[in-house]
Amino acid sequence: MLISQVRRPDGGLAVVVRSGSEAAVLRGVESTYALAMEAAATGRPVAALVAERGLGEAVDLPSLLAEGRVVLPITHPDPAHMHLTGTGLTHLGSASARDAMHAKLAGAEVLTDSMKMFRMGLEGGRPAAGHVGVQPEWFYKGNGTTAVPPGGALTMPGFAEDGGEEPELAGVYVISPDGVPCRLGWALANEFSDHVTERVNYLWLAHSKLREASFGPEILIGELPADVRGTSRIRRGGAVVWEKPFLSGEANMSHTMANLEHHHFKYGLFRQPGDVHVHMFGTATLSFADGFATQEGDIFEIEAAEFGLPLRNTLAKAPADAGALAVQAL
Repeated sequence: MLISQVRRPDGGLAVVVRSGSEAAVLRGVESTYALAMEAAATGRPVAALVAERGLGEAVDLPSLLAEGRVVLPITHPDPAHMHLTGTGLTHLGSASARDAMHAKLAGAEVLTDSMKMFRMGLEGGRPAAGHVGVQPEWFYKGNGTTAVPPGGALTMPGFAEDGGEEPELAGVYVISPDGVPCRLGWALANEFSDHVTERVNYLWLAHSKLREASFGPEILIGELPADVRGTSRIRRGGAVVWEKPFLSGEANMSHTMANLEHHHFKYGLFRQPGDVHVHMFGTATLSFADGFATQEGDIFEIEAAEFGLPLRNTLAKAPADAGALAVQAL
């Protein structure tokens, strides 16, 4: 089952449920957030709540997406209470990349901090159920004000050096009234980053990640497949100018999802009742790694069959900064 949100002609939201090619509006609910919080508060599965309410009018979701009426699949009434975060160095990559990585780990006398972090994940990122494994690289991207809807523009700040895609899976969560993290489901995400800035010095990773991001258009409800195979591509002027498959899911990762979730939600800050979290789990596929330079107007496209409609966003760039930002004293 897939869940999305669309904008009604009157400006309100409607929740859309899709199974196969059939999509229809869910009755008796005003938003995905309201549905998720009811499930979190009552302990009832989302699927049960959907079955209880029933479906109304059928909708043509691809047409609504083309019209710009498909919005983020979940939002918070107060955008400051949606957190966009992520983890890196979590994916093994292709078999050849994995073999090359192992060769480097085995033969290198001095490892970079990134290689050390990757090796820590290989050795301790998959603990037995109920046990805590090694913590991953972690970063903060922003709040709901930096979440861009499917079809929207991912905008490079005026000071940015680069605007590059990162095709990832994201977990979508709400925090129950009694402070328990509850996973609604999984979505495609573009963890938009500044790879040129990050390459200057890895200590600038935090700066490179403070960017917009997009996720959706749909949320997969239920278990995540262990082996997710998708495609990431860039279109320019109507033509595909870069394309590559990407792998995700636990079969292609050095950490379990449960371990990554633990190391995010272990902080009380991230267990505040009513908050929404969109946590991105990393990737091994980047156009930047292939030496491809993005341009303003490029269209990023990320798709994987299990997640429904592809996630598309256009690259935009804000005007150059006028100079140093002045802080006003009160």
